[in-house]
Amino acid sequence: MQHAPSQPAYVLHSRSYKESSSLVDLLTPLGRSSAVLRGARGKTGSMVRPFIPLELELRGRGELKTVARLEAAGIPNLLSGDALFSGLYLNELLIRLLPTEDPHPALFEHYAATLPLLAAGQPLEPLLRAFEWRLLEELGYGFSLAVDLHGAALEGGQLYRLIADAGLERVEQLQPGVFQGGDLLAMADTQWGTPGVLAAAKRLMRQALAPHLGGRPLVSRELFRKF
Repeated sequence: MQHAPSQPAYVLHSRSYKESSSLVDLLTPLGRSSAVLRGARGKTGSMVRPFIPLELELRGRGELKTVARLEAAGIPNLLSGDALFSGLYLNELLIRLLPTEDPHPALFEHYAATLPLLAAGQPLEPLLRAFEWRLLEELGYGFSLAVDLHGAALEGGQLYRLIADAGLERVEQLQPGVFQGGDLLAMADTQWGTPGVLAAAKRLMRQALAPHLGGRPLVSRELFRKF
């Protein structure tokens, strides 16, 4: 059996698998992977929860690995309320959009840096928008907030619409789903205190993510609405 080197990891999701095992979705610097954890009802199983920094070794060559070693590697990020729903939202985005075994070490670091900020009660919307943007860029779906899809600089007094996987296109008339150039430029400079910018950023990210979610609603987003 082949052992992968020890690596940092986070559990994105877990569920019961056979008798005392769990099937675990993991995020590591080497990408997203699925693995079986045996004896998941013992002490080790108590660590198989989201938002806990872990160190692990995986065994096996196929897509479904086996957890050979698992240890806590830091202080658990205790999320509650809206911060918990936000963390679950990030996890669901990664499960739905990140291909398996596709390394994204910078995205892993961004995720690891975001969790303590959620736990510390930092404003949620800027953290979520920054993560969504980073995820889109890492997957090759990013676009410029400085120039439109024809290469012309964005202008604060103009209107723009998002063309999926292409970029922003200037439009002449107000229509559903368009964005003010001033809001887009403020997003580029992360000026979240500017009135209306956070709401516009949320709309923009939803439009950018929608084609890649395949029409299936996000469970975590529905939970947000209920509570």
